[in-house]
Amino acid sequence: MPKVQVYSKRNCAYCVSAKVLLQRKGVPFEEIDVESDDARRAWLVEATGQRTVPQIFVDGRSLGGFTDIDALDKEGKLDPILRGES
Repeated sequence: MPKVQVYSKRNCAYCVSAKVLLQRKGVPFEEIDVESDDARRAWLVEATGQRTVPQIFVDGRSLGGFTDIDALDKEGKLDPILRGES
């Protein structure tokens, strides 16, 4: 199973939604709190071009935020990614 990482902040509704979606699918993930980590937030901007959280990575590949993984899920494309098939 691929390594899933969720970069998030406390009190972030989209972060909670992303984690709930992954939990509902039974996907284990590592949550990385970037609330007080300026260096890690700067790295996220460099890696993704985005300043918002959550940012979800699967095996080092950025999938974007909650709305991105939700759209992938609705298109039937998220499960294969989470299984390491694409």
